[in-house]
Amino acid sequence: MPPVGRVAELWRYPVKSMGGQRVDQAVLGPRGVRTDRLWAVRDLGTDVLATARRLPGLLTCEARFDGEPAADVGPGRPWPVVVTFPDGEELRSDDARVHARLGELLGRRVRLVPLAPLGDRRAHRAGLQTPASVRRDLGLDRDDRLPARPAIPLRTLLRLARYATPPGSHVDVFPVHLLSTTTLATLAAETSGSPGSPDSPVDVRRFRPNVVLELVGDADGSDPGLPEHGWSGGTLRLGGARLDVVTPTVRCVVPTRPQPGLPLDRELMRAVARRADRFAGAYAEVAAAGTVREGDEVTLAPGRPPGVVRRAADRALAAVLQQTVRLGS
Repeated sequence: MPPVGRVAELWRYPVKSMGGQRVDQAVLGPRGVRTDRLWAVRDLGTDVLATARRLPGLLTCEARFDGEPAADVGPGRPWPVVVTFPDGEELRSDDARVHARLGELLGRRVRLVPLAPLGDRRAHRAGLQTPASVRRDLGLDRDDRLPARPAIPLRTLLRLARYATPPGSHVDVFPVHLLSTTTLATLAAETSGSPGSPDSPVDVRRFRPNVVLELVGDADGSDPGLPEHGWSGGTLRLGGARLDVVTPTVRCVVPTRPQPGLPLDRELMRAVARRADRFAGAYAEVAAAGTVREGDEVTLAPGRPPGVVRRAADRALAAVLQQTVRLGS
C-alpha cells in the first residue's frame, strides 16, 4: 500500500487543557499517547474535571514533565509536572502552592490531580449538561445550528452522559486526535483577510492534536481540502502503530481562546463552521500499539461507507440533538 504522507508533528499534553509539548517520538497505546493528559485540574465547586471550554484561563498555562516519564506511568502512577503560569512563575505538581495559585488564576477553588487508578470511575463523572451549556461549549450563537451529522457514535454519547472523560483517561472523547497540515492550510485560507483574524497560518496549537500529518498524493477523494473527514472507518498505519479512524472531530470554542503567543480569534470558528460544518481533524482509536516517530510514513486503508440504516439513524439522532439544543437556547 503506497504511503499517503508522513508524520509531521507529535504532541502530548501533560495537563489537560494546558499548553503541551511537541515530542519527536511517542508510544501509542489503548489510552492514546503514553503520558498524554496524565494530570488535570479538578473544580472543587462542581467536583468535576475542568476544561478550557469552561475555564479558559487554563490555556494561559503551559505544562511539561520534570524529566522524561518512566515507562510504567499511567492511571494511579503519575509523574511530576511543572506548570508555568502567565507571569512566568513555575511550580511543580508536588508543591502545595500550585493549587492556590491555579485557584487565583481561574477564580475557582481547584486542585491539580493525577490520573486516577483504574476502577475509580467517580473521578471521571460528568457534571450537569444543559442545552445552554452545550451551546456555550461549542461557541454557538442563538441562531447557529449544530453540525449536520453527529460527530460521535451513539454508544459514545451514552458514555459521555455519565462520564466527563472516559474512565482511565483524561481525554474528552477518543484516545488520539489527528489533524493534517492540509486542513490547517484550508482554514488559514478561509480566514485570510477576515476582520479580527490574524492574516497568518493557523497555528496547530489552537486545535491540540496528538498527531499532525503532512499528506501527499490522493489521501481521500471526498474533499481534498479536508482530507481526514473522509477517513472514518479506515485504518492508518504509522510507525509501529495502527489506528482505526472513528469520526471527524467536532470543534468546540477552545481554538478561539487566547494562549501564550496566540491572541483571541473568534473568526477562526466562524471559518470552521462555514467551510467544514464545525469539524476539523479526526478522532481515532488505537488498534495496535507501537512507537511512532516524526517522519514516519503513513498509509491508509479506506473503510466502508456507512449503510442505509446507519445513515438514517445518524440523521434521526442529529435532528433530535438539534431540536433539544435549540429548545434550550
